[in-house]
Amino acid sequence: MNRQELTHAERVDWLRLARTPQVGPVTFARLIARYGNAADALEALPDLAAKGGRINALKIVSREHAEAELAATDDFGARILMACEPDYPDLLAVLDPPPPVISVQGRLDPDAAPCCAIVGSRNSSAIGIRFARDVARELGQAGITIVSGLARGIDGAAHTGSLDTGTIAVLASGLDHIYPPEHADHHQAIARQGLLVTESPLGAVPTARDFPRRNRLISGLSLGTVVIEAAMRSGSLITARLAAEQGREVMATPGSPLDPRAKGTNKMIRDGAALIESADDVLDILRQAKRPVAAESETPDYLADVSEEADGAVRARIAELLSPSPVSIDELVRQSGASAGEVHSVLIELELAGRASVLPGGLVQMAYQDDPD
Repeated sequence: MNRQELTHAERVDWLRLARTPQVGPVTFARLIARYGNAADALEALPDLAAKGGRINALKIVSREHAEAELAATDDFGARILMACEPDYPDLLAVLDPPPPVISVQGRLDPDAAPCCAIVGSRNSSAIGIRFARDVARELGQAGITIVSGLARGIDGAAHTGSLDTGTIAVLASGLDHIYPPEHADHHQAIARQGLLVTESPLGAVPTARDFPRRNRLISGLSLGTVVIEAAMRSGSLITARLAAEQGREVMATPGSPLDPRAKGTNKMIRDGAALIESADDVLDILRQAKRPVAAESETPDYLADVSEEADGAVRARIAELLSPSPVSIDELVRQSGASAGEVHSVLIELELAGRASVLPGGLVQMAYQDDPD
């Protein structure tokens, strides 16, 4: 997205579009690309949702509600940043696509120094906690800002080790919701000395679907991600996968084959993640890492041909091809016989209708319909 200053009215419309149910980050980016601004996209939403088969009216966030969120966030001592604005973090801005809106609280500038994520098991071992704390402290002393998720275990240790040198906590909740409760001191200290970041509005309580979004922000803010202790089904492995998809460095610490908390990290290393035994190992990799930048002259694939219309038969064929399991948009193009532009346009309509979820990374899956009310 092109960086630009927004007027207050434009910020309100941007927030309304981002907070409207069924408008995910991919559909948001496509709507902005198609209509040029949030105001015109908002006006088009009811017709697009109806084309996608929505029965009940789409609940578009009101101007008053968006104004109230902006005012409440300001009163809370925090800021809402739109993805097109100059203050939006550089490494998030180059994601495919970037989160449309984030809320931040604190004085730390995420673009002032290289960032590295440290994540791992909530049910961590004593040696894992010590290693995470020590590595975070040493990286901080070397000028690296540490990013983590403020969870129990490894996350909390990483924040403890880097609080004095610079740490960013990414939340699945609103800025005013402290989770877990025992990290209240961490939460308050990071708000004063570091930076809290979230996609969720004030008052939001985290749900299961919010944690993958949080993980995408953790890896997205960072040049590299270090995983310290992770079981085979750990959310930390999702963060590592997202980092790889984003073109960031992926690192892991080895552990005992007898410890279930090491099975995920050991597998990461077997699959190609860099083996990390010290902060110096991390620094060596970060020094060689290429900082991702947006290609000014290229339009991302997910934004190509977003204005191409599709007829009812094409729309029905694409909807029939969806299932609860994610499928690539390229595969939908091949199997439907429709053009890429038609598929992209239909997916906007189906997501607004509550019939599809368009995921970052070029995947889409069937979604459940909203409740009628």
